[in-house]
Amino acid sequence: MITNWRHLAIASHYQTAVAIKKELMAGNTEAAKNGIEELIEALGCSEKRAFKSQLVRLMIHIIKWKTQPEKRAPSWVYTIESARMEIDNLLSDELSLEPELERLFGQVFEKAKKLAESEMNEKSDVVQLTWQEVFERDYSLPPSS
Repeated sequence: MITNWRHLAIASHYQTAVAIKKELMAGNTEAAKNGIEELIEALGCSEKRAFKSQLVRLMIHIIKWKTQPEKRAPSWVYTIESARMEIDNLLSDELSLEPELERLFGQVFEKAKKLAESEMNEKSDVVQLTWQEVFERDYSLPPSS
């Protein structure tokens, strides 16, 4: 039986690892090698998707923050901070993502803007976000009286 490693690796990392182990136990090192290569590729794609998703989530809320100042809420502050933390965790866990950050930064803005506009049900005049706005600026609400 020939295993479709790519399909298996995309469907389940765990089942791929189990199938690789079975191939190794049976002495099929070439098949196991193919499985390991596909698993490595799938794991890399999975991390990149998670990273990209958090970056989009972060940008959506910053676009909303800039477009609808009257609707700012503590949940927006929380979402911005939690997305930043998730991105930081992903970068700490997977150093190979760091070079991707600058490339993805420009790529995901349009997607984030489209999603933010859909969520707000209005157009935003934000044409770009700076690195400082996304990763360094403090987003907090004034203390309530």
